[in-house]
Amino acid sequence: MKQLITFIKKEATHVLRDRRTLFILFGMPLVQVLIFGFALTNEISNTRLIVVDHAHDAASQQLITRIAASRYFDIEAQAADEAHIEAAFRAGKIRMAVVFPAGFHRQLLQQHHAQVQVIADASDPNTASLLTTYLSAIIRDYQSELNAASPLPYSIVPVTRMLYNPQLKAAHNFVPGVMALVLMLVCVMMTAVSIVREKETGTMEVLLVSPLRPVWIILAKAIPYLALSLLNLATILLLSVLVLDLPVRGSLLLLFAESTLFIITCLTFGIFISIKTSTQQVAMLISLMGMLLPTLLFSGFMFPVENMPVPLQVISNIVPAKWFYSIAKSIMIKGLGFGAVWKETCVLAGITLFFFIMSLKSFKIRLA
Repeated sequence: MKQLITFIKKEATHVLRDRRTLFILFGMPLVQVLIFGFALTNEISNTRLIVVDHAHDAASQQLITRIAASRYFDIEAQAADEAHIEAAFRAGKIRMAVVFPAGFHRQLLQQHHAQVQVIADASDPNTASLLTTYLSAIIRDYQSELNAASPLPYSIVPVTRMLYNPQLKAAHNFVPGVMALVLMLVCVMMTAVSIVREKETGTMEVLLVSPLRPVWIILAKAIPYLALSLLNLATILLLSVLVLDLPVRGSLLLLFAESTLFIITCLTFGIFISIKTSTQQVAMLISLMGMLLPTLLFSGFMFPVENMPVPLQVISNIVPAKWFYSIAKSIMIKGLGFGAVWKETCVLAGITLFFFIMSLKSFKIRLA
């Protein structure tokens, strides 16, 4: 154990005296959080929604048929009451709900005025705004047809309610995505060069003849970066709360625990890249280009995964950032507990275990 602690101190000292490493660790996250939080704001189809029809009359059925026929929406189910809506939102099964009040058609005929409640998941404000716009357009088209066939004008008013993010702040969507992106890139990049650097500088022989077993060498390489990444995480959260005005609605302890798991996942993947490559340039290129594009494209915070072709949706399941992004949104924005994110947690744990075992199997105790 003394040898392990000594090796950890050696690795930590090397990291702390390298200014370029410190800049990547702390400078890049600060810049990206501020840029994504303030500067980025981003067609959506096949969005899942629930319909609650208290009217069961001709007008509500016609509108439901029009919504179902639209390429923008897929009706997941027709619920009996509003109690099913909250559960469906919390489970992430839907992005929108539509509620028709009792006597909807009668109100149109007698009062020439009726309301439809539209409930949207505004944890992604851009998507919520677009979806409510699409649904309002469908209602307006139906209203125009009614007015064309009647001497008196009909008025159907959508009453919109935004869940989780009523003010539609972009930071609610981008901060969890930036957390996933920054932690993924920084952790993978930093550890990807850790072992291959020892090969290039000729110090790998010293490690191999030391009493440390491969598993301890891997852990000693990862622990300093784990500590720095947790500090990085705390900085991002402070920026989010104090600068971007994004409160953490769920358990902060749970968020840190899930973030720690994600960091460990990224560190083990970086170690695996470092073991498999022979130069620092190759390791940096693989970690940067191999992680940047998949994280941006398949994590879900830039482009909705459910709108992609099925093969790409399948590929997205192997990107760890996708699962952490879902976890971070559920805890930070929706205020959910472990019961809502245990599946994503198990996937991340499985990916971590896979790369840790592969790293151990790939670690060569001889350089020849």
